[in-house]
Amino acid sequence: MANGLAPGRWTAARANAWYDQLPWLVGANFVPSTASNPLEMWQAETFSPAVIKRELEWAAGIGMNTMRVFLHDLLWQCDQDAFTDRIRHYLDIADSMGISTMLVLFDSVWNPDVRLGAQPEPVPAVHNSQWVQGPGRALADPSQYGRLQDYVEGVVGTFANDERVLVWDVWNEPSNLNGGRFDELDNKVELVSQLLPQVFDWARNAGPSQPLTSGVWTGRTLYDDPHARIQIENSDVVSFHDYQVPERFETKLRELPRDRPLFLTEFMARTPGSTFEGILPIAKRERIASYCWGLVAGRSQTLYPWDSWTRSYLDAPPDPWFHDVFHTDGKPYRVEETALLRQITGRGQPD
Repeated sequence: MANGLAPGRWTAARANAWYDQLPWLVGANFVPSTASNPLEMWQAETFSPAVIKRELEWAAGIGMNTMRVFLHDLLWQCDQDAFTDRIRHYLDIADSMGISTMLVLFDSVWNPDVRLGAQPEPVPAVHNSQWVQGPGRALADPSQYGRLQDYVEGVVGTFANDERVLVWDVWNEPSNLNGGRFDELDNKVELVSQLLPQVFDWARNAGPSQPLTSGVWTGRTLYDDPHARIQIENSDVVSFHDYQVPERFETKLRELPRDRPLFLTEFMARTPGSTFEGILPIAKRERIASYCWGLVAGRSQTLYPWDSWTRSYLDAPPDPWFHDVFHTDGKPYRVEETALLRQITGRGQPD
């Protein structure tokens, strides 16, 4: 790696010139309220353009202009043509409302046992109880890497010049071991360390006009997380997650490289103190693109906190909600939050 550039990585000057042409980006990690995970969002039986349209209208109405959306390799393996048609349909809807989209290719978070078809019902009152990893346990099977490469090169190549796709996030939280909630692969960290640089290479092989990234999410970014250096040194724009109070958020900004655009691809967990009113003014001052987790409360159940895996919330929902902005009928959870979003972005319509 010469001069800090992985082969094909954008220069900082190119990344900044690209970013300078964009408005300040504010949005959400989006899965429709009718879906508990990306498979339910995209499979033919549960893909719902009407719900997507309705919920993205609510997002645009409060000034959001971008979404981060998860894909899955099994959907490509099952029927790549139908899958890409549904992605196009989603992009048509989002673009009609002035919403760009960051697409996520792989994810190390939650359940590693993944299957197509009808998904299990969410466990009542448990945060993201049916979210699935990708590639999941296929990570341990090198014989499947060929189909994973086909997925990455195929989906990135299909949308390589589509202006509605803003960024490719190649792998969400690659080093996440999920706190012992699942029987993870014993050597998951090592396997990801080997595959993650290849995934960046596969995506670049497809010739995307959009930048690539993978968000660092824990520790002192370059030192504690075993994959952070791989992520940063291969990313065209630097992305990261932070669910801390504003003071600690500002500390993390000092630890991150600042020569490239920054994308805060996950924030806003009310209980630990990551809030719209605390984080967005800093992000606007620093011109950091920002994506909260959760838009509409639904089958992902992310209004419940992480500790709902071990603590019961069956008797009453948490106060405050952990994530999410809207009830399923479109009513804001907190009117003052949606008012702030409209005010700070200068976009949107009154409730």
